[in-house]
Amino acid sequence: EMEKWLPLVMLLVLLTLMEGFGVNADVTYDGRSLIIDGQRKILFSGSIHYPRSTPQMWPDLIRKAKQGGVDVIQTYVFWNLHEPQQGQYDFSGRNDLVRFIKEIEAQGLYVCLRIGPFIESEWTYGGFPFWLHDVPGIVYRTDNEPFKIENEYQNIQKAFGGAGSDYVKWAAKMAVGLETGVPWVMCKETDAPDPVINTCNGMKCGETFTGPNSPNKPTMWTENWTSFYQVYGGIPYIRSAQDIAFHVTLFIARNGSYVNYYMYHGGTNFGRTASAYVITGYYDQAPLDEYGLFRQPKWGHLKELHAAIKSCSTTLLQGVPVNFSLGQLQESYVFEEQNGGCVAFLINNDGVNKVTVQFHNRSYELLPKSISILPDCQNVTFNTANVNTTSNRRIYIPRQNFSSVNDWEQFEDVIPNFDDTSLRSNSLLEHMNATKDKSDYLWYTVRFEYNLSCKEPTLRVQSAAHVAHAFVNDTYIGAVHGNHDVKSFTLELPVTINQGTNNLSILSVMVGLPDSGAFLERRFAGLTRVELQCSEEESLNLSNSTWGYQVGLLGEQLEVYKNTSDIEWSQLGNTTNETHIWYKTSFNTPDGDDPVALDLSSMGKGEAWVNGQSIGRYWILFHDSKGNPSQSLYHVPRSFLNDSGNILVLFEEGGGNPLRISLDTVSVTDLQDQNFDKLSLPSFS
Repeated sequence: EMEKWLPLVMLLVLLTLMEGFGVNADVTYDGRSLIIDGQRKILFSGSIHYPRSTPQMWPDLIRKAKQGGVDVIQTYVFWNLHEPQQGQYDFSGRNDLVRFIKEIEAQGLYVCLRIGPFIESEWTYGGFPFWLHDVPGIVYRTDNEPFKIENEYQNIQKAFGGAGSDYVKWAAKMAVGLETGVPWVMCKETDAPDPVINTCNGMKCGETFTGPNSPNKPTMWTENWTSFYQVYGGIPYIRSAQDIAFHVTLFIARNGSYVNYYMYHGGTNFGRTASAYVITGYYDQAPLDEYGLFRQPKWGHLKELHAAIKSCSTTLLQGVPVNFSLGQLQESYVFEEQNGGCVAFLINNDGVNKVTVQFHNRSYELLPKSISILPDCQNVTFNTANVNTTSNRRIYIPRQNFSSVNDWEQFEDVIPNFDDTSLRSNSLLEHMNATKDKSDYLWYTVRFEYNLSCKEPTLRVQSAAHVAHAFVNDTYIGAVHGNHDVKSFTLELPVTINQGTNNLSILSVMVGLPDSGAFLERRFAGLTRVELQCSEEESLNLSNSTWGYQVGLLGEQLEVYKNTSDIEWSQLGNTTNETHIWYKTSFNTPDGDDPVALDLSSMGKGEAWVNGQSIGRYWILFHDSKGNPSQSLYHVPRSFLNDSGNILVLFEEGGGNPLRISLDTVSVTDLQDQNFDKLSLPSFS
């Protein structure tokens, strides 16, 4: 029965799309490269994930990738988008995988399809739909009948022992048995069974990859991380154009024939799609930034590198490779053809000093930590550390502010007490299983008799979720949160309690579900212990009381963000102490084509919707080590907008001031001289 809805396995398959959809080229491989229609190919690939941008953006993103010398677009397939409920499918809008592939085909590029269904990818629950959790007897990602699917498996394979190895063999056999007519790939899987190709993921695969597990398989790099994903409280990982170029060139010099940039364009984790603690902007430091704008010099420098490699690809693919030393930290890789074709890579591994080396009776000066490419073994056409592309930076121009109290209306969400709930349990329920990922929010409520000696006990709440907000007798006590690197946190706050009957309501929040690790189906989130403490000797443990539960917020049940005209909105109150409140305003679409962003730096934590479409979670109050929010500007795709009368709705958990929000347009400008930095422009973090 299960096999009916699990027709796909892990892996990655190269689809070749020629003129006329469905006219496939013949794709095979040998020990040197992939072979398309009998021709060996060096291929540069760029990851662009269709649901992290919009169908209106896809043509421009693909065009810019092609312009940058990219041959292949690589994407995951996002199972939880396509089958949100078992047997109910969605391939509309941002989920239209076929439209995305047809757009790639129309522009003459290939597709590398990583079909998952487990994808990790900083995507909530690793791409699994949560209903999978409730399939009887299921253990994710190992050899059991209800579950047979995979990607990046070796990360967790040891946890499953022999069943893990059996599972890899099954996955490979099943994939190859589908007879797709194209090669299959397992990334990060050194024991990939023949004929599946094992490939490398990382930042330095020219140094770290142990190579194909058979001399008949090509050397492929499926994820070259152009930056790294960012979490709330974290700072952006800045990887230079020079460093990326060095490691790509080294990989090609060491017989590599396929390099994929993860990501080439990261895009946006719209809605609630980001995994635990991951910010809404994804790989903004990629060659094409979150908005699809060029990030220079990264995009331009890599374009030059691709052109340099392509100019001598025939010799690289047909020639005989030789490697020899040019000095203590210097070496060369040379490819020579019998007909005289010759390509050389001159490498300086010294990260501090420029070095002059002798090669073929000539002197060559190599910059620190760099590789020079000589397509004819004489003339240098590219050096990885020599950047000719002018850098640029982003500029945000405010187009509308919302500073008038009259611009806003509000709707207060309701704090449920025990009597308001219908779902009951004599224990603290696991958060994810209770919400089924229908909401970030789960209310835990309890009514209790209090007869301890102190009037101001400490409320202690231990949680394996991400945030906890506490209310005692309808009064807000406060909130505490964890972070990406801890499994749990504790809220400890003094509270005033009445003798006799009291109500305690705790709002547990998940900022995305986990996306990785063995035994994901067993993962526990939510409250683990609740007690009131006067002293170490005197306390009241409420953990095993009868608890009442409410999944989600009242405003979510009413779909406040969509049904704005059906809601009884009220005038904006005092914004300083408001918690758990919905705000609504309207705005006009800025003129022109520049991307649009909301500056939410005055807000606290919550989610934002434009015309009923979620632009993602925001969490401004969670500061990084430098005291700044990890993300304060949030992309509003132009396709979400009407000509005028756009409705903005925010749910604010607490601490936000909507009067200081602004609507900006985003553009880039070249840094023509060093003084440019001194102009008072917003930084592009």
